[in-house]
Amino acid sequence: MGCIEEMDYEIILRNTSFKECREFVEKNFKEIYHVKPGYKMFDVYLIGVPPITIGVDGDHVVFPYVKPCHGTFLLRIRGEDEIASLKGGEGI
Repeated sequence: MGCIEEMDYEIILRNTSFKECREFVEKNFKEIYHVKPGYKMFDVYLIGVPPITIGVDGDHVVFPYVKPCHGTFLLRIRGEDEIASLKGGEGI
């Protein structure tokens, strides 16, 4: 994959902060994971202020994504393989 822009995604929060993303995920999702910056999802390395909080919503992942020059967004994307990696502790 490698390009989030080409994927089918839903924007949950736009022009937000990592703190706001973390608080939203922790408040609204039961299954959450904390990863370090540089964690790889969808062939893209996540950047941000640690810990980066990722939520699981069925077969979707919810995570903060930084689009350079546009800010931080909280996205929801279908990702069974990414969920399996999170559950397996890969790269955490």
